[in-house]
Amino acid sequence: MTTLAKGSKKLVNAWAFYDWANSVYPLVISSSIFPLYYGFLFPKENPNILFLGYEFKSTALISFVTAFAFLCVAFISPILSGIADFAGNKKRFMQFFCYLGAISCIGMYWFTADNIYFGIVCFFFGLIGFWGSLVFYNSYLPDIAYKEQQDSLSAKGYSMGYVGSVILLLVNLYMIIGKEGEEALLAMRMAFAMTGIWWILFAQYAFWYLPKGNKNADKITKDVILNGFRELKKVQSQLYQNLRLYRYLVAFFVYSMAVQTVMLVATYFGEQEINWSTDSEKTTGLIISILVIQLVAVVGATLTSKASEKFGNIPTLIVINAIWAIICVFAYFVTEPIHFYVTAGFVGMVMGGIQALSRSTYSKFLPKTEDTASFFSFYDVAEKIGIVIGMAIYGTIDQITGSMRNAIVFLMVFFVAGLLLLLRVPKNTASEVE
Repeated sequence: MTTLAKGSKKLVNAWAFYDWANSVYPLVISSSIFPLYYGFLFPKENPNILFLGYEFKSTALISFVTAFAFLCVAFISPILSGIADFAGNKKRFMQFFCYLGAISCIGMYWFTADNIYFGIVCFFFGLIGFWGSLVFYNSYLPDIAYKEQQDSLSAKGYSMGYVGSVILLLVNLYMIIGKEGEEALLAMRMAFAMTGIWWILFAQYAFWYLPKGNKNADKITKDVILNGFRELKKVQSQLYQNLRLYRYLVAFFVYSMAVQTVMLVATYFGEQEINWSTDSEKTTGLIISILVIQLVAVVGATLTSKASEKFGNIPTLIVINAIWAIICVFAYFVTEPIHFYVTAGFVGMVMGGIQALSRSTYSKFLPKTEDTASFFSFYDVAEKIGIVIGMAIYGTIDQITGSMRNAIVFLMVFFVAGLLLLLRVPKNTASEVE
C-alpha cells in the first residue's frame, strides 16, 4: 500500500489507535482484574507462597517477578531497537512483542493456585510483550508526527487507550459483579483471555498503516547484533553532548521509578490495606476506583498538554512531581474506601499527564536523526531500569516489614529527587526546541 505522509491524519490516528488496542493490558491485567484475582487466590489472612523453594509474601513475589520482567526488557530492548533501525523493520519487532503479550494474556486463563508456575510464566511474558512493544511504538512518534503535533498526539494516544480499556473493563465488570466464589474467579479468568483477543484484533489497524521502518536501511548481516551495540554507543555519546536531553533523561529515570511502581502496585495496595466490609464490596470498590483513575486520566492528559503549551514542558512536569509526592504521603494514612476513592481521583489526574508529557518532551528534545528507535531505547531503558529498582525496593520493604504502607510512602523520595533534577534542566522550554 502507499506510504502515508508524515503528519497525515490517517497515519497519526493509526499510531494513536495502538494505545486503544494495548491499553487493556495495563488496565485489566496490571491494575484491576488480575490483582483482584491474585488477592482471592492468596488472601491476606494466608498470604505466603512457596515458589522455587522459597516462601514469599504474595504481593512481594509479584513485585519481584515484575522487576525481573522489566530487567529482561531493559536488557533486550536496546539491542532490538538498534537492530530495528539498522534493518528498517521496527514494525515486525513491535508485532512480535504485541502477539507475545496478547497470547500470554490468553494463557493466564489457566492461572490457578494449583498451576502457579504456569500462571507466573504467562504473567511474566505478558509484561515483556507489553513493554517490549512500547519500545518500538514510542519510537514511531518522531517518525510519523511533526514536533508541533507531538504533545497533542501523545496525549491523544493515552486518552484513546484510557477510553478503549474502560470499555473492556466495563464488560468485565458486568461479567464479574454479582458472582461469588469459583463463578467469580472463572469470570475473571475469562477477562484475561478477552484482553489478549482485544489486543490482537485492534492492533491490526495500527499495523496496517504504520510504516515498516527506515526507508534506506542496510541489509541485515551476521554482525547485526554488534551493530546494534555500535548504534547504542553512538547514541550515548550524543546524549552526553546534549546537556538538556541528558539532564532530562536523568530526571525522568528517577521519577519514573516511582510513577510506574505506584501504577503497578496500586490495586494490590487497595486489596490488602483498605478496610473493605465484604469481598463483594472489595471487588466493586477496586474496579470503580480503577475506572475513576482511567476516566480522570483522560482529562488529566488533556489539561497537562494545555499546561505545557502555556508554561512549558519542564515547569509542568515539576508541578506534577510535587503533586505525586503529596499523594504518596497521603496514601500512608489511607484506610477506608472513601479515602481510597479520593486518592484514586488525584492519581488519575496526574497519571495520564506525566506519562504523555514525559514521552513527548523526550521526543522534542531529540537531535535530528533517523535512528529514532535507538534513541527511544535509551528512554525505555531508563524507564525499565527505574521500574526494576522501584519494584525491587517496594517488594523488599513489603517482604521485610509486612506492610505495603511503608513501601509506598518511601516512593515520595523519588518524586522529590525527580523534581529537584528537573530544576537542573536548562530553562528553555520544549516548545522552543528546533
